[in-house]
Amino acid sequence: MSTLDATRAELALLVLYLNKAEARDKICRAIQYGSKFVSNGEPGTAQNVDKTTSLARKVFRLLKFVNGLQSLISPTPQGTPLPLTLLGKSKDALIAMFLFLDQFVWLGRTGIYQNKERVEIIGRVSLFCWLGSTVCTSLVEIGELGRLSASMKKLEEELKNSNKYENEQYRAKLKKSNDRTIALVKAGIDTVVAVGLLQLAPTKVTPRVTGAFGFVSSLISCYQLLPPPTKSKTL
Repeated sequence: MSTLDATRAELALLVLYLNKAEARDKICRAIQYGSKFVSNGEPGTAQNVDKTTSLARKVFRLLKFVNGLQSLISPTPQGTPLPLTLLGKSKDALIAMFLFLDQFVWLGRTGIYQNKERVEIIGRVSLFCWLGSTVCTSLVEIGELGRLSASMKKLEEELKNSNKYENEQYRAKLKKSNDRTIALVKAGIDTVVAVGLLQLAPTKVTPRVTGAFGFVSSLISCYQLLPPPTKSKTL
């Protein structure tokens, strides 16, 4: 493959990635929290970028609560323990509520809905919903990682006389474990971000800390949205 062909292929993948609304939203999120880190809550250009990007992101999320509702009513995988099922459904319900209420926050910030006090209350309730969803996500990922670890140990016992990394089933479980570990780290980081946005610990989780954690979380989200690597075929 020539250099030009390789460049075309890479650009095609980049265009495919940027065509995802979710990817553009997460890139904007990185800009938003990066600006929050720079501004540290002080007035100026960085704070203006933070506020305008935050408002722009809300447009990406219009009617997105439908996704949460779809996950809420979707059946859980067979064999999932009841506690994990309840936590997963709670997470879906909280995310759907957060996204639904966030639409009213957008209406308030654009001036369409002019009851500022009610918008502030709705905004805090929506953030508490998001905080609850991040906690539920963390608990779900911890539970699922425990289940995966047990199944991987059992499979290792069956493959003790062979190379486990050559086994397709083991590699699939290992990849799933890595993905869930990343999701757990992201959920933990997002919990700190939610605490910062709600100002539940203003002396410890400052706007700069919130911005730093939010920026890292956004980069993780961008990574999670990358297309899976394709295996190159040799002729």
